[in-house]
Amino acid sequence: MTDIKGYNMPDDLYYHEEHSWARVDGDKVTVGMTDFFQKEAGDIVFVDLPEEEDEVEQGEVCGKIQSRKWIGKLVAPVSGEIVEVNEELDEDTSLINTDPYGKGWILVIEASDLDEELANLMQGEAVVEFIESEIKKAEEEKAKS
Repeated sequence: MTDIKGYNMPDDLYYHEEHSWARVDGDKVTVGMTDFFQKEAGDIVFVDLPEEEDEVEQGEVCGKIQSRKWIGKLVAPVSGEIVEVNEELDEDTSLINTDPYGKGWILVIEASDLDEELANLMQGEAVVEFIESEIKKAEEEKAKS
């Protein structure tokens, strides 16, 4: 586990700039939203998920996540077919807040072009720099309002 200024960003995951994460297991990629996303969003109240068997492209918006503050985008970190969605989120959207990397997972994609697409995601030091810049952006937004 890596703690970046109070945000839990596990080392073994890949990260998309729209705050989705990817856990790779063979061709299957479990996807969720980062700790940074859930803390910024606040209490998640609704999740609009795609259907199983839907095809998604890397970087494509494939769902929406609504909190009391705003609606966020769920962006596919890799291309492929959605083979599973977390139906527990229908009953309890707060799992994204309480356990974003565990029970709060959102969907599983059977990846079609994993080797090439993982290079487009962040890992390691790139994640640290990204989160630090996102914190700065969030602070500037708060200062304006």
